[in-house]
Amino acid sequence: MIFSDLINIVWIFIFVPVVIWVYVKHSPQGRIKYSSVKNLKRLKPSNNLKARHILIALRALALCLLVLALMRPQKGIEETKVRSEGIDIVLGVDVSGSMMAEDFVLKGERKNRLEAVKEVVRDFIKKRSNDRIGLVVFAGAAYMQCPLTLDYGVLLKFLDRIDIGMVEDGTAVGDGLSTALARLKDVDSKSKVVILLTDGINNAGRVDPDHAAEMAHAIGVKVYTIGAGSKGEVPYPARDFFGNKVYQWVKIDVDDASLQKIAEVTGGRYFRATDTEKLKEIYSEIDRLERTKMEITSYGDYRELFPLFALFAMAAMLIEVVLRNTVLRTLP
Repeated sequence: MIFSDLINIVWIFIFVPVVIWVYVKHSPQGRIKYSSVKNLKRLKPSNNLKARHILIALRALALCLLVLALMRPQKGIEETKVRSEGIDIVLGVDVSGSMMAEDFVLKGERKNRLEAVKEVVRDFIKKRSNDRIGLVVFAGAAYMQCPLTLDYGVLLKFLDRIDIGMVEDGTAVGDGLSTALARLKDVDSKSKVVILLTDGINNAGRVDPDHAAEMAHAIGVKVYTIGAGSKGEVPYPARDFFGNKVYQWVKIDVDDASLQKIAEVTGGRYFRATDTEKLKEIYSEIDRLERTKMEITSYGDYRELFPLFALFAMAAMLIEVVLRNTVLRTLP
């Protein structure tokens, strides 16, 4: 039963005091006339007279039971213990210009680093359950693309929207990590994790990566860092004089030492992804490492209780009718 229907049924309870008020206000008076009631006043009221209010009590009880029956109460009769897993994760993704390097292969086609990362992260999100996941993007600055959420459909839409050029160019690793930490510092969770991926060296932003790592350690956040990109020279797309796509071979360095230090300070691990398969393996390994057990009680089957309430309501109405026409019968 949906909440609005339940509210509509609960309103019926207002008729209970109305029924009682009508009974008290309009109780039938005796219609037999006497020349004097002086002697009658000395008579003690009979037990039947004292019990006359039982009738309205039975009617009110029957109405209450009918309302409860309409609310369709249920009782769980099959209790199961389910071991579920859930943590808070913020995914940090580099969207700087260097992520345009096309040294990754996806489904047999050459793709740039960001396209490969988005595909792998999408699979990572789909494998999780009961985890709140957020998304931070960074280049020359850092922004929260999607706050922590259990709505993976919304999260995937935000993931699809990230692109190179959406943030001023540069590589602000410290800002990216500190932005993720800002969302996790006040979260009451047993396990808080940041997965930070970049393909460059910190050269922008206001927060030093080492200082951000110390902040993560202080608030109990584990950071997994991923250095993305092939070693040596990689194909970088450009346009020739006629507007055709051509490749320039450039070398893009990854600050392995800094990323490894961040991971070590926070109790995480550093990974190096030189191709798509390795990137998939890294996210799969993090998926296996970060699991928090918790026990949830659930009910797989329910017993309907409304027939019981309806039966008691009918019994109350039947008793009222019987009493009204027998021992508690009144003269017209």
